[in-house]
Amino acid sequence: MRFLSFLRAVLPLLCSGSLLTAEPATPEIQEISFRNHVQPILAKFGCSSGACHGAAAGKNGFKLSLRGYDDEGDYLTITRHALGRRITLSDPGRSLLLTKPTGAVPHKGGQRFDTNSVEYRILSDWIAFGAPGPKKDEPRIDHLEVTPAHAILKPSVSQQLNVRAHFTDGHAEDVTRWVKYTSANTTVATVDDNGLVQVMGNGEGAITAWYLSRITIATITAPYEQKISEQTFAETKRRNFIDDLVLEKLRSLNLPPSPRCTDAEFIRRAFIDTTGTLPIAQETRDFLANQSPSKRDELIGALLNRPEFVDYWTYKWSDLLLVQSKQLPVPAMWSYYNWVRDNVAANTPWDVFVRKIVTSQGSTLENGAANFFVLHDDPRMMSETTSLAFLGMSINCAKCHNHPMEKWTNDQYYKMANLFSRVRAKSGPGDGDKIIFVSNDGDLVQPLTGRPQPPTPLDGKSMSLDDPHDRRQALADWLVSRDNPYFTRAIVNRVWANFFAVGLVENVDDLRVTNPASNEKLLSAAASFLADQKYDLKALMRAILQSETYQRSSAPLPENKGDTRFYSRYYPRRMMAEVLLDALAQVTGVPTEFQVDLRNENRGLGEKYPIGLRALQLPDTKIFSYFLKTFGRADREKTCECERTSEPSIAQVLHLANGDAINKRLSAGGSRIEKLFAKRTPNVNIVEDAYLNALARFPTDIEKTKLLAVLDDSKENDSRVVVEDIYWALLSSKEFLFNH
Repeated sequence: MRFLSFLRAVLPLLCSGSLLTAEPATPEIQEISFRNHVQPILAKFGCSSGACHGAAAGKNGFKLSLRGYDDEGDYLTITRHALGRRITLSDPGRSLLLTKPTGAVPHKGGQRFDTNSVEYRILSDWIAFGAPGPKKDEPRIDHLEVTPAHAILKPSVSQQLNVRAHFTDGHAEDVTRWVKYTSANTTVATVDDNGLVQVMGNGEGAITAWYLSRITIATITAPYEQKISEQTFAETKRRNFIDDLVLEKLRSLNLPPSPRCTDAEFIRRAFIDTTGTLPIAQETRDFLANQSPSKRDELIGALLNRPEFVDYWTYKWSDLLLVQSKQLPVPAMWSYYNWVRDNVAANTPWDVFVRKIVTSQGSTLENGAANFFVLHDDPRMMSETTSLAFLGMSINCAKCHNHPMEKWTNDQYYKMANLFSRVRAKSGPGDGDKIIFVSNDGDLVQPLTGRPQPPTPLDGKSMSLDDPHDRRQALADWLVSRDNPYFTRAIVNRVWANFFAVGLVENVDDLRVTNPASNEKLLSAAASFLADQKYDLKALMRAILQSETYQRSSAPLPENKGDTRFYSRYYPRRMMAEVLLDALAQVTGVPTEFQVDLRNENRGLGEKYPIGLRALQLPDTKIFSYFLKTFGRADREKTCECERTSEPSIAQVLHLANGDAINKRLSAGGSRIEKLFAKRTPNVNIVEDAYLNALARFPTDIEKTKLLAVLDDSKENDSRVVVEDIYWALLSSKEFLFNH
């Protein structure tokens, strides 16, 4: 009789709430599985958690695998280690496995369950039946099913989740009691240890249910309690599938969309998000004066073909691929950078771009992509970085144990890493040159088993250990396949986050099953769109830029001011460090001087880059720049968006107020201000020029009147000081510092 009969006997007691006070009926159990029944109890009650016996060193001489990923090892630890004193087959009630968690003997972990509990009965019966170990032919868990999978509720309402485990032999068990639950958004909903959900606020959140290394998700939607007419959504302009799916989500949440942004807001926003630059005054004048209904589309097309687009996206992908000379020789760094730049300029499809990197070999000076394997000289690092950069997933935790927040197992980690185990490097003839090649033998040994795992992409097909072909080719085939559920979504999410400040999955390096998208339909549709466009990233960018969703105002309505992830409006954000520094140089007309930073090598500062080179054109991060460091530049030491920060700080405020970034530029010779005075520019043009260059808009009538009054009243010797003050006020304003 299966374990299901046992559950049928005790479920009435569970539902009545009398389990801890009434003696449950003794079920007829022929066999209890260590893998499927004992391990979930140890995981649920924290015995095998990282804070207890699942820690790397265990607790008090008793060590279990984290959340029970090593069945064989845990079985031996419980039944054989410490002279087998943890279980007593002749008298199960005297077993330490029972007396410790029930508090019968002192236990630093405290009481975990009662002697009248279902858990006690399972463990005691397992011991009484001879403590059988895991069997190779017993049913394994296949997947979990949660009900309700999606619930629409109101704040303060509760909802009980129920979880069933489906096994490989076709039978299913109700495992609600032994599932570990977590909430992805506790401001929307919380969940207790028994799967009871409490809705806390409006929005949408996900509840994760974990059992035996399987995960399932329940979505809780709590629409905002406001009346929004259907006409509002029906009359909202739509340009493409992005608008359709965003509005569908907004309607389900009762969130109205903000109106369209102004032309001035659009040109500045699109320039920054697409090229990392500001429009110059004349470009803004021409755009605002243009009466063509297609002028926004025309601007989008022009931006996607500007050389600044190449600068910006080369810099973005150089961050992702860690292009820098801290670990690479300078010639190799330049080779890597130029390879990335050439492919961005050629608009190489993303799948081709990634395949070239993953399968690269040869001289690192001739094939810049091969430097990827110089930066990551261990199969595990190669695998981890490939997963993070191109799948948006961190599999690092599975290196030591099954991933506690994902479905990836320790076996899968070493199968994936073994795909890179035959990549080798040797010195080349040139200065700083390495030759990347593939050996005919060599495997990565999995520490847990002492044997190599068959090389296998995550969720892909295994290769034979004896297969002589380059294993990376099989990886690349799986990686860039349209059928790969992670690859296309990962790059779509990265591009989306660039234009909307918030990814559909946030953070962009965290595409876990337990971290679902804010709009799953939209992410899937955008991924399908990109695949249909043969991975042309410009096609995706054009669709985003043309959408009414992107072109919405950043000003919140009273009804959508609480929205931070469903795109009812454009979300303002501070310009990234390099874009901001270039913008200051552009508006003031004073370029930044960059110098190689060799202080970590005790050589001070190195050679200078050419005057006029922008921050977004720098190939390296080994640059001395207090500004870039203060404003959160990525160091390119690890593939993670977390390297870059946009968090405000006192140092940033002080630097803008008193530092060199603005003040020295305003007073510098050859600056924009100096040229304005040399041409005897009228005051009205000086004011307009300042606003158009800094904010991409004309000053309002009130702004113009007040500033002209001050300028007209100033003495000739004081006029420049007044203009410098005007520029300082604009360049230190939120309207300038933020893209909105």
